[in-house]
Amino acid sequence: MVNQTKTPPNVGFTHADFAALLDKYDYHFSPGDIVAGTVFSLEPRGALIDIGAKTAAYIPIQEMSINRIDQPEEVLQDNDTREFFILADENEEGQLTLSIRRIEYMRAWERVRQLQKEDATVRALIFATNRGGALVRIEGLRGFIPGSHISTRKVKEELVNEELPLKFLEVDEDRNRLVLSHRRALVERKMNKLEVGEVVIGVVRGIKPYGAFIDIGGVSGLLHISEISHDHIDTPHNVFNVNDEVKVMIIDLDAERGRISLSTKQLEAEPGDMVKNPQVVYDGAEEMAAKFREQMNQPVASLAITEDGVEAIAIDDIEIPSAEEEPIIEDETDA
Repeated sequence: MVNQTKTPPNVGFTHADFAALLDKYDYHFSPGDIVAGTVFSLEPRGALIDIGAKTAAYIPIQEMSINRIDQPEEVLQDNDTREFFILADENEEGQLTLSIRRIEYMRAWERVRQLQKEDATVRALIFATNRGGALVRIEGLRGFIPGSHISTRKVKEELVNEELPLKFLEVDEDRNRLVLSHRRALVERKMNKLEVGEVVIGVVRGIKPYGAFIDIGGVSGLLHISEISHDHIDTPHNVFNVNDEVKVMIIDLDAERGRISLSTKQLEAEPGDMVKNPQVVYDGAEEMAAKFREQMNQPVASLAITEDGVEAIAIDDIEIPSAEEEPIIEDETDA
Protein backbone atom coordinates (compact mmCIF):
# COMPACT_ATOMS: atom_id res chain seq x y z
CA MET A 1 0.00 0.00 0.00
CA VAL A 2 1.35 3.36 -0.97
CA ASN A 3 2.00 5.79 1.88
CA GLN A 4 -0.14 8.79 1.07
CA THR A 5 1.14 11.01 3.92
CA LYS A 6 1.90 14.40 2.39
CA THR A 7 4.85 16.58 3.43
CA PRO A 8 3.72 20.12 4.26
CA PRO A 9 4.84 22.52 1.55
CA ASN A 10 7.83 24.79 2.33
CA VAL A 11 6.19 28.17 2.69
CA GLY A 12 9.40 30.05 3.61
CA PHE A 13 9.15 33.08 5.94
CA THR A 14 5.80 33.56 7.60
CA HIS A 15 4.61 36.93 8.85
CA ALA A 16 5.42 35.76 12.35
CA ASP A 17 8.97 34.86 11.31
CA PHE A 18 9.43 38.24 9.66
CA ALA A 19 8.15 40.08 12.73
CA ALA A 20 10.46 38.06 14.96
CA LEU A 21 13.42 38.87 12.72
CA LEU A 22 12.60 42.57 12.84
CA ASP A 23 12.43 42.43 16.62
CA LYS A 24 15.78 40.65 16.72
CA TYR A 25 17.60 43.25 14.64
CA ASP A 26 15.53 46.29 15.56
CA TYR A 27 17.59 49.30 16.65
CA HIS A 28 16.59 51.17 19.75
CA PHE A 29 15.98 54.83 18.93
CA SER A 30 15.79 57.49 21.63
CA PRO A 31 14.92 61.20 21.61
CA GLY A 32 18.12 63.20 21.14
CA ASP A 33 19.73 60.66 18.81
CA ILE A 34 20.99 61.81 15.41
CA VAL A 35 20.36 59.18 12.73
CA ALA A 36 20.64 58.81 8.96
CA GLY A 37 17.38 58.59 7.07
CA THR A 38 16.02 58.53 3.53
CA VAL A 39 12.98 60.44 2.31
CA PHE A 40 10.49 58.11 0.67
CA SER A 41 7.26 60.11 0.73
CA LEU A 42 6.59 63.84 0.73
CA GLU A 43 3.26 65.04 2.11
CA PRO A 44 1.67 68.51 2.06
CA ARG A 45 2.73 69.30 5.65
CA GLY A 46 5.53 66.84 6.29
CA ALA A 47 7.45 63.81 5.05
CA LEU A 48 7.90 60.11 5.83
CA ILE A 49 11.48 59.08 6.49
CA ASP A 50 13.03 55.60 6.51
CA ILE A 51 15.52 55.40 9.39
CA GLY A 52 15.51 51.60 9.69
CA ALA A 53 12.73 51.40 12.24
CA LYS A 54 9.71 49.09 11.89
CA THR A 55 7.51 52.09 11.14
CA ALA A 56 8.42 55.07 8.98
CA ALA A 57 9.35 58.15 11.00
CA TYR A 58 7.65 61.48 10.37
CA ILE A 59 9.03 65.01 10.12
CA PRO A 60 6.50 67.87 10.24
CA ILE A 61 7.14 70.89 8.03
CA GLN A 62 7.87 73.18 10.99
CA GLU A 63 10.82 70.94 11.93
CA MET A 64 12.38 70.90 8.46
CA SER A 65 14.39 74.11 8.71
CA ILE A 66 15.67 76.75 11.09
CA ASN A 67 13.98 79.21 8.72
CA ARG A 68 10.30 79.34 7.89
CA ILE A 69 9.31 77.38 4.77
CA ASP A 70 5.98 76.95 2.99
CA GLN A 71 6.48 73.57 1.31
CA PRO A 72 8.53 70.46 2.19
CA GLU A 73 10.07 70.52 -1.32
CA GLU A 74 12.02 73.65 -0.32
CA VAL A 75 14.19 71.43 1.88
CA LEU A 76 13.62 67.76 0.99
CA GLN A 77 13.32 65.69 -2.17
CA ASP A 78 12.33 62.05 -2.68
CA ASN A 79 15.21 59.64 -1.96
CA ASP A 80 17.29 62.34 -0.22
CA THR A 81 19.50 60.81 2.48
CA ARG A 82 20.64 63.00 5.36
CA GLU A 83 20.86 63.31 9.13
CA PHE A 84 17.78 63.70 11.31
CA PHE A 85 17.35 64.46 15.00
CA ILE A 86 14.90 62.25 16.90
CA LEU A 87 12.64 64.81 18.50
CA ALA A 88 10.01 62.65 20.19
CA ASP A 89 9.53 59.02 21.13
CA GLU A 90 7.16 56.68 19.34
CA ASN A 91 3.51 57.65 19.30
CA GLU A 92 0.62 55.19 19.64
CA GLU A 93 1.27 53.98 16.10
CA GLY A 94 4.96 53.36 16.81
CA GLN A 95 6.06 56.35 14.75
CA LEU A 96 9.02 58.56 15.73
CA THR A 97 9.03 62.33 15.17
CA LEU A 98 12.13 63.80 13.53
CA SER A 99 13.69 67.24 13.16
CA ILE A 100 16.25 68.92 10.91
CA ARG A 101 15.67 72.25 12.63
CA ARG A 102 17.12 70.99 15.90
CA ILE A 103 20.37 69.90 14.19
CA GLU A 104 20.65 73.29 12.51
CA TYR A 105 20.18 75.02 15.86
CA MET A 106 22.88 72.89 17.49
CA ARG A 107 25.34 73.71 14.71
CA ALA A 108 24.36 77.39 14.72
CA TRP A 109 25.18 77.65 18.44
CA GLU A 110 28.55 75.99 17.76
CA ARG A 111 29.32 78.57 15.07
CA VAL A 112 28.35 81.61 17.15
CA ARG A 113 30.35 80.33 20.12
CA GLN A 114 33.37 80.08 17.83
CA LEU A 115 32.72 83.58 16.45
CA GLN A 116 32.52 84.94 19.99
CA LYS A 117 35.74 83.15 20.93
CA GLU A 118 37.46 84.81 17.95
CA ASP A 119 35.93 88.18 18.95
CA ALA A 120 34.65 88.43 15.39
CA THR A 121 32.60 91.31 14.02
CA VAL A 122 29.50 90.10 12.17
CA ARG A 123 27.05 91.98 9.99
CA ALA A 124 23.32 91.39 10.24
CA LEU A 125 20.06 92.88 8.98
CA ILE A 126 17.58 94.21 11.53
CA PHE A 127 14.24 92.51 10.86
CA ALA A 128 12.22 93.95 13.75
CA THR A 129 12.38 96.33 16.71
CA ASN A 130 10.68 96.36 20.08
CA ARG A 131 10.61 98.56 23.15
CA GLY A 132 13.93 97.19 24.39
CA GLY A 133 15.97 97.17 21.19
CA ALA A 134 16.29 95.46 17.81
CA LEU A 135 16.20 91.89 16.48
CA VAL A 136 18.59 90.31 13.98
CA ARG A 137 19.42 86.80 12.75
CA ILE A 138 22.91 85.37 13.19
CA GLU A 139 23.49 81.93 11.64
CA GLY A 140 19.72 81.44 11.77
CA LEU A 141 19.50 82.29 15.48
CA ARG A 142 17.52 85.29 16.65
CA GLY A 143 19.80 87.85 18.25
CA PHE A 144 18.88 90.85 20.36
CA ILE A 145 20.59 94.26 20.35
CA PRO A 146 19.69 96.29 23.47
CA GLY A 147 18.71 99.87 22.72
CA SER A 148 21.66 101.11 24.78
CA HIS A 149 24.00 99.26 22.40
CA ILE A 150 22.63 100.79 19.19
CA SER A 151 24.80 103.75 18.15
CA THR A 152 22.79 105.66 15.59
CA ARG A 153 20.77 108.85 15.50
CA LYS A 154 17.89 107.13 13.73
CA VAL A 155 14.81 106.15 15.68
CA LYS A 156 14.56 102.39 16.16
CA GLU A 157 11.61 101.98 13.81
CA GLU A 158 13.70 103.36 10.93
CA LEU A 159 16.39 100.71 11.46
CA VAL A 160 14.34 97.81 10.04
CA ASN A 161 16.15 96.30 7.01
CA GLU A 162 19.34 98.19 7.87
CA GLU A 163 22.54 96.14 8.11
CA LEU A 164 24.78 96.82 11.12
CA PRO A 165 28.21 95.61 12.23
CA LEU A 166 27.87 93.78 15.54
CA LYS A 167 29.93 92.28 18.36
CA PHE A 168 28.83 89.47 20.67
CA LEU A 169 27.94 90.41 24.25
CA GLU A 170 26.39 87.12 25.38
CA VAL A 171 26.15 83.65 23.84
CA ASP A 172 24.23 81.36 26.20
CA GLU A 173 22.64 78.28 24.67
CA ASP A 174 21.33 77.00 28.01
CA ARG A 175 19.37 80.21 28.58
CA ASN A 176 18.67 80.61 24.87
CA ARG A 177 20.16 84.10 24.82
CA LEU A 178 22.12 85.72 22.02
CA VAL A 179 22.90 89.38 22.75
CA LEU A 180 24.90 91.67 20.48
CA SER A 181 26.26 95.20 20.44
CA HIS A 182 26.41 97.69 17.59
CA ARG A 183 28.11 100.24 19.82
CA ARG A 184 30.97 97.92 20.67
CA ALA A 185 31.60 97.15 17.00
CA LEU A 186 31.78 100.87 16.20
CA VAL A 187 33.94 101.60 19.23
CA GLU A 188 36.39 98.86 18.27
CA ARG A 189 36.65 100.21 14.73
CA LYS A 190 37.10 103.72 16.07
CA MET A 191 39.57 102.56 18.72
CA ASN A 192 41.87 101.23 16.03
CA LYS A 193 42.35 104.86 14.99
CA LEU A 194 42.57 106.36 18.49
CA GLU A 195 45.35 106.48 21.07
CA VAL A 196 45.53 107.17 24.77
CA GLY A 197 46.81 110.73 25.21
CA GLU A 198 45.23 111.94 21.98
CA VAL A 199 43.16 115.14 21.96
CA VAL A 200 39.87 114.89 20.07
CA ILE A 201 37.00 117.26 19.39
CA GLY A 202 33.55 116.06 20.40
CA VAL A 203 30.00 117.16 21.07
CA VAL A 204 28.17 116.78 24.38
CA ARG A 205 25.23 114.45 23.71
CA GLY A 206 24.07 113.75 27.23
CA ILE A 207 24.68 114.88 30.80
CA LYS A 208 24.22 112.68 33.85
CA PRO A 209 25.01 113.28 37.53
CA TYR A 210 28.16 111.16 37.14
CA GLY A 211 29.48 112.76 33.96
CA ALA A 212 28.96 113.81 30.35
CA PHE A 213 28.69 111.64 27.25
CA ILE A 214 30.74 113.01 24.38
CA ASP A 215 30.23 112.02 20.74
CA ILE A 216 33.62 111.68 19.07
CA GLY A 217 33.20 110.77 15.44
CA GLY A 218 30.11 108.63 15.85
CA VAL A 219 31.04 106.81 19.06
CA SER A 220 30.35 107.85 22.62
CA GLY A 221 32.95 108.41 25.32
CA LEU A 222 32.41 109.16 28.99
CA LEU A 223 33.87 112.26 30.61
CA HIS A 224 33.43 111.28 34.25
CA ILE A 225 32.74 114.09 36.71
CA SER A 226 36.03 113.32 38.48
CA GLU A 227 37.89 113.95 35.19
CA ILE A 228 36.36 117.34 34.37
CA SER A 229 38.51 119.51 36.63
CA HIS A 230 40.96 119.42 39.51
CA ASP A 231 38.47 121.63 41.36
CA HIS A 232 35.39 120.05 42.92
CA ILE A 233 32.27 120.10 40.72
CA ASP A 234 28.78 119.49 42.09
CA THR A 235 27.29 118.60 38.71
CA PRO A 236 28.53 118.50 35.08
CA HIS A 237 25.72 120.95 34.27
CA ASN A 238 27.88 123.64 35.91
CA VAL A 239 30.40 123.26 33.08
CA PHE A 240 28.61 121.83 30.04
CA ASN A 241 25.38 122.07 28.08
CA VAL A 242 24.05 119.52 25.61
CA ASN A 243 25.42 120.18 22.08
CA ASP A 244 28.49 122.03 23.40
CA GLU A 245 31.59 121.40 21.29
CA VAL A 246 34.48 120.39 23.52
CA LYS A 247 38.11 119.30 23.41
CA VAL A 248 38.89 116.22 25.46
CA MET A 249 41.81 113.87 25.90
CA ILE A 250 41.51 110.08 25.72
CA ILE A 251 42.79 108.52 28.94
CA ASP A 252 41.61 104.92 28.46
CA LEU A 253 40.44 102.63 25.65
CA ASP A 254 38.67 99.44 26.75
CA ALA A 255 37.94 97.51 23.56
CA GLU A 256 36.57 94.47 25.38
CA ARG A 257 33.89 96.50 27.15
CA GLY A 258 33.50 99.02 24.33
CA ARG A 259 34.30 102.02 26.51
CA ILE A 260 36.24 105.22 25.89
CA SER A 261 37.23 107.27 28.93
CA LEU A 262 37.90 110.98 28.48
CA SER A 263 39.38 113.83 30.50
CA THR A 264 39.59 117.60 30.52
CA LYS A 265 41.18 117.66 33.97
CA GLN A 266 44.45 116.40 32.51
CA LEU A 267 44.39 119.35 30.10
CA GLU A 268 44.21 122.02 32.81
CA ALA A 269 47.37 124.13 33.10
CA GLU A 270 46.03 125.42 36.41
CA PRO A 271 43.54 123.64 38.68
CA GLY A 272 40.02 124.90 38.08
CA ASP A 273 40.58 126.26 34.56
CA MET A 274 37.68 124.16 33.21
CA VAL A 275 35.34 125.77 35.73
CA LYS A 276 36.62 129.33 35.31
CA ASN A 277 37.34 129.46 31.57
CA PRO A 278 37.10 126.27 29.47
CA GLN A 279 38.41 128.06 26.38
CA VAL A 280 41.80 128.49 28.05
CA VAL A 281 41.92 124.71 28.47
CA TYR A 282 40.92 124.09 24.84
CA ASP A 283 43.54 126.54 23.55
CA GLY A 284 46.34 124.78 25.43
CA ALA A 285 44.99 121.25 25.05
CA GLU A 286 47.62 119.93 22.63
CA GLU A 287 50.49 121.28 24.73
CA MET A 288 49.15 119.71 27.94
CA ALA A 289 48.42 116.43 26.14
CA ALA A 290 52.01 116.31 24.89
CA LYS A 291 53.23 116.60 28.49
CA PHE A 292 50.81 113.86 29.52
CA ARG A 293 52.13 111.53 26.81
CA GLU A 294 55.71 112.32 27.79
CA GLN A 295 55.01 111.37 31.39
CA MET A 296 53.11 108.29 30.27
CA ASN A 297 56.07 107.09 28.20
CA GLN A 298 58.66 107.58 30.94
CA PRO A 299 60.15 104.43 32.51
CA VAL A 300 58.43 103.31 35.68
CA ALA A 301 61.61 103.63 37.72
CA SER A 302 65.24 104.59 37.17
CA LEU A 303 68.30 105.57 39.18
CA ALA A 304 67.46 108.65 41.22
CA ILE A 305 68.48 110.65 44.28
CA THR A 306 65.98 110.92 47.10
CA GLU A 307 65.34 114.11 49.06
CA ASP A 308 67.70 113.03 51.84
CA GLY A 309 70.53 112.42 49.36
CA VAL A 310 70.33 108.63 49.43
CA GLU A 311 70.73 106.98 46.06
CA ALA A 312 67.60 105.07 45.06
CA ILE A 313 67.90 101.80 43.16
CA ALA A 314 65.88 101.08 40.02
CA ILE A 315 62.93 98.79 40.70
CA ASP A 316 64.08 96.42 37.96
CA ASP A 317 67.27 95.75 39.96
CA ILE A 318 65.41 94.59 43.05
CA GLU A 319 64.19 91.06 43.63
CA ILE A 320 60.62 91.70 44.69
CA PRO A 321 59.17 89.07 47.05
CA SER A 322 55.98 87.27 46.11
CA ALA A 323 52.81 88.92 47.32
CA GLU A 324 51.56 85.56 48.57
CA GLU A 325 53.80 84.30 51.34
CA GLU A 326 54.87 80.69 51.54
CA PRO A 327 53.58 78.83 54.62
CA ILE A 328 56.07 78.42 57.46
CA ILE A 329 56.73 74.75 58.16
CA GLU A 330 57.96 74.14 61.69
CA ASP A 331 60.85 71.71 62.22
CA GLU A 332 59.56 68.95 64.49
CA THR A 333 63.08 68.40 65.90
CA ASP A 334 62.99 71.91 67.38
CA ALA A 335 59.69 71.29 69.09
